[in-house]
Amino acid sequence: MKPTPALLLLLFALVSFGGYAQKQQSVLVFTKTEGFRHKSIEAGVALIEKLGAENRFGVLHTEDASVFSKDSLPHFDAVVFLNTTGDILDDEQQKAFEIFMEKGGGFVGVHAASDTEFDWPWYGMLVGAYFDGHPEIQEASIQVRMPTHATCSHLGDTWVRTDEWYNFKNISPNIKVLLNLDESSYEGGTNGPSHPIAWYQEFAGGRSFYTGGGHTVESYEEEAFVQHLLEGIKYCLFR
Repeated sequence: MKPTPALLLLLFALVSFGGYAQKQQSVLVFTKTEGFRHKSIEAGVALIEKLGAENRFGVLHTEDASVFSKDSLPHFDAVVFLNTTGDILDDEQQKAFEIFMEKGGGFVGVHAASDTEFDWPWYGMLVGAYFDGHPEIQEASIQVRMPTHATCSHLGDTWVRTDEWYNFKNISPNIKVLLNLDESSYEGGTNGPSHPIAWYQEFAGGRSFYTGGGHTVESYEEEAFVQHLLEGIKYCLFR
């Protein structure tokens, strides 16, 4: 029998919060796909669960969109869209998510989170940009624009790594760019000199962080990327 969202949340609370005197910060990891499905999803979920255990925040993973309700979302402090694709929330679920953010929630978008909900303008502003194609997986050089920000303070001035590099459209003017792709260092970039690949913003009463990395399984074993992602989650969790 498929567990209901209420049962999932009860089990999550018992496991995550039972050993603490005060409520632990909590993250919902959402991986529903209605388009391309990344092979790295399982590796990403396992990593975030590990990071939660090591950094004292609870993690619940689901692909059940009914958790996006006015009753369920308040149990979480941040929501991670981990390689989601396509149209994954109905109108009522979208409204519940909007309310969640307005009440100070956090949003973390990983890679294909920008290949999600193209017909929902609010989401486009939340994630910060929409996917607009990509070349083959290859090594590229990344310019660190905010070297003192926790998400990239460990990277130095330049970060060279291999991943699938997205091009973007409808880039929000409100995002604060953390990392910028150097298109001269790889083939297939279409955004030009200003090609953000990770950013953050205050949005609708809450916080949003997006990283374009995370296509490959290997990303979730790469120390520098793991630290980058962890600090993005912490930015959205801990105010």
